[in-house]
Amino acid sequence: MRLRNVLISSGILICAAGASNGLLMRAHADPSRATAAQTASTELPPQELLRLSDDFWMWRAATQPFTTDDIPRLDRPNGPRDWSAAGIAKQRAALAEFDKRYKAIDASHWPIAAQVDYRLIGSALARVHWELDVNPRWQRDPTFYVDQTVGAITDAMLAPSPAGEANANVIRLRMEEVPGLLRAAKANLHPVKPFAELAIASLTDVRRNLSQATNAVAIYSPFRGGIDNASTFASSVREAIAALEDYRAWLQANLASMPADTAIGRDKYEYFLYNVALIPYTPEQMLELSRQEWARSVAFETYEKQRDRNVPELTMAATTEEEIARGERDELAIRKFLTDNRILTVPPDLPHYELRAMPAYLAPLSDFTEMDDFTNLARMNDPGIRWIEPPSSNLGYFWLAETKDARPDIVHEGVPGHFFQMSLSRRSLDPIRRQYYDSGANEGIGFYSEEMMLQNGLFDDSPHTREIIYNFMRLRALRVEVDVKLALGQFTIAQAADYLASHVPMDAKTAHGEASFFASVPGQAITYQVGKSQILSFLADARTAQGEKFDLLQFNDTLWRNGNVPIVLQRWEYLGDDAELRTIDLRRAGSRLN
Repeated sequence: MRLRNVLISSGILICAAGASNGLLMRAHADPSRATAAQTASTELPPQELLRLSDDFWMWRAATQPFTTDDIPRLDRPNGPRDWSAAGIAKQRAALAEFDKRYKAIDASHWPIAAQVDYRLIGSALARVHWELDVNPRWQRDPTFYVDQTVGAITDAMLAPSPAGEANANVIRLRMEEVPGLLRAAKANLHPVKPFAELAIASLTDVRRNLSQATNAVAIYSPFRGGIDNASTFASSVREAIAALEDYRAWLQANLASMPADTAIGRDKYEYFLYNVALIPYTPEQMLELSRQEWARSVAFETYEKQRDRNVPELTMAATTEEEIARGERDELAIRKFLTDNRILTVPPDLPHYELRAMPAYLAPLSDFTEMDDFTNLARMNDPGIRWIEPPSSNLGYFWLAETKDARPDIVHEGVPGHFFQMSLSRRSLDPIRRQYYDSGANEGIGFYSEEMMLQNGLFDDSPHTREIIYNFMRLRALRVEVDVKLALGQFTIAQAADYLASHVPMDAKTAHGEASFFASVPGQAITYQVGKSQILSFLADARTAQGEKFDLLQFNDTLWRNGNVPIVLQRWEYLGDDAELRTIDLRRAGSRLN
């Protein structure tokens, strides 16, 4: 669907008198609080950049690979996906044409807001280069094709009512694509052994998992009547399962000849930092940041445990219904807390974030992607949903914490975290900022939300919940160290998993899942801590520059509505400070992969 049609279907009107999102927020603020860089504007991004953005995101929606990450989920067309050698060649040719158009635009004389938009398109193009050629998972990581097959099918089931006609069509089409995608996988792959072992493990019960999921969804009418009757759907499921089992057997048969090194190395890692994520730090600086935050979080958790030594432990919800009811109560209370304490503006029409019982068709596939639905541009009035399993002491690290107090999850994933932030960003009057995503800013805001709400007193009524928040902080600090050391070859996946399990601590399954994902997608695990640290530095500099005129509500409103935008670009637009951006440009210029 073209961007214009998506906006119309979402009820968003764009006109020439619109404003770029970051400057829009500042137009409502007291002008005395604004620096010279915060002058209000009524300009949309220049038309040549808007045309490039529109064309790029239409193409990207059709070609972007699926991942287990929940941030970069796009509104996707239902057309076929092609990861054959010819399909990849077409992607490279299209990317080269986008690069040519991008480089032909001279943005140097534009206002800062428009230059920020220009930089966003540059980052988005660099991400495609990263995926196709710098870290080509399609060529070295067999789990990539698990994501494109079972992961893509699971993704189509995340929105409520997957038995609806539109969702049913997507599920059918993605099921039918499985054999062809796996034929391409065998032709493309020069697999790395640890990634192959992960793919094999993930597919161990694929017959049972996919059969249970599709049997549960096949009872609904869209999978039965007319041409697409039950036998046709069942046949495509059988063919998909056979192809997945054959893929698993092919990997097993070739394990002995596969190389073992998963590290991408410094040059490629720095390409991601300086071209894609726009992070101004070296790997060593991030490790130092990680160690400092690790020490701080351990100390705070220790103090809190000492303080709470005589406080009764949190009580796990007895049933799924009780956990859902707690979540509904807590989400409403968090919204009121944000408003009452002037922390963040809560639009009254912004949809809610809900916990719901995981349906039978999703439960068998819960290991293949994140079990949440943050909606999209075409469903902006729908609630955000977290699909939950029944409370149990056997649940993983995050799920178990949620059964005791849903608020840490709600704060990070729902309100004021991801769903709230993404819903606000989708309301931007700037089409480029609506479409662009960057996990560094998004996850940084989610993590920043946790401690911000703790420091403002949200968890004062629950001492042991404060311990959970501090333990989450330990994990996010450790993730930076794990990500950097995996990328640079200083950790194996097994070493990283053991390190997480012993130092957070957390259950072995969750630790191994985290380490495996971070090894295959370098740069994702740093987003939480590095993004939060950038936000804290940004806030401190804004507070210093504006003194007593600084308004946390205004700062947070600006941060959230621009929540898809890398922090280094936000601070340039907000403070007129481009020092970190110039550091990135210098490092990028000196890179061997630029």
